[in-house]
Amino acid sequence: MCAAKFDSLNITDTTLRDAHQSLIATRLRTEDMVPLARAIDEVGFFSVEAWGGATFDSCIRYLNDDPWDRLRMLKTELKRTPIQMLLRGQNLVGYRHYPDDVVERFVEVSSRNGVDIFRVFDALNDIRNMKKAMEEVRNVGAHLQGAISYTTSPVHSVATFIDMAEELYALGCDSICIKDMAGLIMPHDARDLISGIKGRVDAKVCLHSHCTSGVAPQSYQAAIDAGVDILDTAMSPFALGTSQPPTESVVASVAGTPRDTGIDLIPLRNVRNICQDLREKYGPLFSPITERVDSDVLIYQLPGGMISNLVSQLKEQDALGRLDEVFREVPRVRKDLGYPPLVTPTSQIVGTQAVFNVLMGGERYQNVTKEVKDYVLGLYGRSPAPISPEVRRLIIGDQEPVTVRPADLLTPIYEQMRAEATEQGLVRREEDVLTYILYPSIAPSFLKGERQAEVIPQPVAVEPARAVDIPSAMEVEVDGEIFSVRIITVEGGSVTAPSAAASAKERIPRGDVAGGVKSNMQGMVLKVLVERGSAVKKGDTLIVLEAMKMENPIRSPRDGKVVDIFASAGDVVQNGDVLMVIE
Repeated sequence: MCAAKFDSLNITDTTLRDAHQSLIATRLRTEDMVPLARAIDEVGFFSVEAWGGATFDSCIRYLNDDPWDRLRMLKTELKRTPIQMLLRGQNLVGYRHYPDDVVERFVEVSSRNGVDIFRVFDALNDIRNMKKAMEEVRNVGAHLQGAISYTTSPVHSVATFIDMAEELYALGCDSICIKDMAGLIMPHDARDLISGIKGRVDAKVCLHSHCTSGVAPQSYQAAIDAGVDILDTAMSPFALGTSQPPTESVVASVAGTPRDTGIDLIPLRNVRNICQDLREKYGPLFSPITERVDSDVLIYQLPGGMISNLVSQLKEQDALGRLDEVFREVPRVRKDLGYPPLVTPTSQIVGTQAVFNVLMGGERYQNVTKEVKDYVLGLYGRSPAPISPEVRRLIIGDQEPVTVRPADLLTPIYEQMRAEATEQGLVRREEDVLTYILYPSIAPSFLKGERQAEVIPQPVAVEPARAVDIPSAMEVEVDGEIFSVRIITVEGGSVTAPSAAASAKERIPRGDVAGGVKSNMQGMVLKVLVERGSAVKKGDTLIVLEAMKMENPIRSPRDGKVVDIFASAGDVVQNGDVLMVIE
């Protein structure tokens, strides 16, 4: 083991991944990344985080961008700068565990397409869930960075994180990252944790944090003083708020000192100017909520990417005004579930359940997602603290949670899914098989070329008020999804009607229907589990909706018989739509 070294500071720039994930819900497009990557390659960064995390999902769900094409195009531009990705351990870039054969293929194909550094983490810090991915990263000869999901709770401490870092190092990690996804680490803890890790492992130590609480710049300085080897930063137009501290500021702060990064400010300025142009282009997607300092994050602990997505999701449910209620509910849910660190997918699991507990009315946990149930069953790994027995009974009844590594319960699926995707005409290359396995509900329409990219909203010029009877709301269809909005277009004194409604809207009634079972959220129908004539019991799952990236069951409110079904798989439904009738 070696003592802390105070060599020159390295910088990993996050503009191409975490920065826009945190500030604009991962909406930066490949066409805009390519010239930016070309300029970034002139700077001399340790690495550029450009792939993984939510970028894969957003590419196919919202942008009609192929994530594999993006990776290859970026690799072409980043000739001297290693590409780094964020890998969610056994979850890869999805929201559940995948069998080991999928992990093997994904890591190998990602490396072949251009990933040089894999930052591997597990949302629960359950190293059992990291080992397979770490083993595969070593097998392909890439740089393995093991990550600690930093959080604060009665069961987490600097000492426990130092022990985890030592265990990761013993498993072959080339570097260790302290991944502070919510901006919680205080300067004194950053100093003690970095010093403690460097005193016990002979590997570079990286600190990744967010400015959400306003503390990150102070903690970065404490980390510099403690001998941190790498800091994660973002170019200033995409920095601060729920993103990282500014790259330019950190570089300037150590210039002329023993920690000097060696980065020239002139090429860095060129990168900044490109980012500034992009900032203007994507300006309508920035939200005051994600750009401000919010010390409440020290209480609810949501990471930046989850905050921007939560804002977007509550808008979809026409419930943005209840954001503060959701924030207050998050720490309650987190405590109930054993204090998981809030990072994908646990941030979505806890955040979405908090939304349900607030929006659904009645008792908490009366409606839970499949992912929450799986979490309580132990299918995501060990919770840091025991789950509340009362909540466990509410969610899984008398079922016993599993105690083995969750992936040990999974059978290989790659060949089966490859055959399935091939039969559907979805496969042109191996990467398409992986896309289908990771996102089977949305990949088919993407791979068939049926999805369209979201339109970046542009500021609308406001004309003088006219004496027109303007409705207060309308519905618009974007990328196959229907959203309730409060803005309309007025031309020549008359309201311009929205484009033709989707066939689902013509088919699915709203309002009071005798025996009707209504959707309680906006979402896409994944599965209809019953048929006309089926006998059902109260509490049976009738339909599964995908909303807020989670699977949400719609249950029968009564015993009876299904006499009519209005919704089909693939339909986008709104809160209040009548999905079926049970008598």
